[in-house]
Amino acid sequence: MKKSVTLLVACLGCLVLDGCKKENTGVWDDSGSTIGMFKRAKERALWGSEDTGRETFATTFTSSSAKDDDFIALQDDDLKEQFSELVFAQPKTSPGEDDSLLPGIGKFQVPTGALAQVFKTVYFNTDEYSPKDADSKATIQKVAAYLKANPSTFIFVTGNCDQRGPEGYNQALGLRRCNSIRSMLIREGANPEQIHTISYGKEKPADPRNNAEAWAKNRRAEFKIFVKK
Repeated sequence: MKKSVTLLVACLGCLVLDGCKKENTGVWDDSGSTIGMFKRAKERALWGSEDTGRETFATTFTSSSAKDDDFIALQDDDLKEQFSELVFAQPKTSPGEDDSLLPGIGKFQVPTGALAQVFKTVYFNTDEYSPKDADSKATIQKVAAYLKANPSTFIFVTGNCDQRGPEGYNQALGLRRCNSIRSMLIREGANPEQIHTISYGKEKPADPRNNAEAWAKNRRAEFKIFVKK
């Protein structure tokens, strides 16, 4: 009897997992496991807290003592909300394409001198895609004002994440971050055609160390500019 119950539970478990695989969109799929399959309030996936550092999937999935500041996976529905509420239509053409009057992102430069004080890096809290403090919001206002006064200046907003979590998930989160900044700039009156976005996920850390101080530096959005003559 005990063996039969065990077998039944195992079979049900396989059916549930198989159902999850068929229903999820695969947006954040890494090695066959989609982050969106985990419940936001209950389970932590592929992320350690900023106190404990990196944790493996097996540890976070089986542990019943996850801390409140552990990573909480954003759901597929959250990503859909991003597109419906946060994102304005992208520019008609992308830099570097044949029909664009702008070069590729490689020709866009990191702001220097006085411009570096306008186009400051914007930082985010863990798993968030809105600016984390008043200084960042002030930067948004300055950038928007500069773009309005300089219609020949075009920018890329780059979305970046810290090293924790799977590549696909961080790519999506980086996209949220740069598009959130773009939307805020447009709401401040900037021309949408001057603002392009790109997500680097966790591929371009500002600080390669694996600790809380480095992670805070890596959760960011940066600006690159190009002036069309």
